[in-house]
Amino acid sequence: QVQLVESGGGLVQPGGSLRLSCAAPGTNLRAFVMEWYRQAPGKQREFVATITTGGGTMYADSVKGRFTISRDNAKNLVYLQMNSLKPEDTAIYYCKRGAPAADVWGQGTQVTVSS
Repeated sequence: QVQLVESGGGLVQPGGSLRLSCAAPGTNLRAFVMEWYRQAPGKQREFVATITTGGGTMYADSVKGRFTISRDNAKNLVYLQMNSLKPEDTAIYYCKRGAPAADVWGQGTQVTVSS
């Protein structure tokens, strides 16, 4: 059974940076579309960023210019570099493996932006 494991979350001050990682032991992530979502308290889960197998990327308007999704195929990892963090970025961040297979979600990692 495929498992995704997110890491890198934590507490950061406004304006700070964090880098999230998504790993999937035993699964070659380069063969799949990979995405990041987030869910803030009391809100629905929302799309953050996606990266295709060819390296194409797309972002939610709320994070465009501040967040960068990337892959390290040699390490079999997917990253979300988050810069200029704002309090409204506070949420649980989830990694998702997508097409061409059925969706698989990680357990999430908490990001808290607060002074």
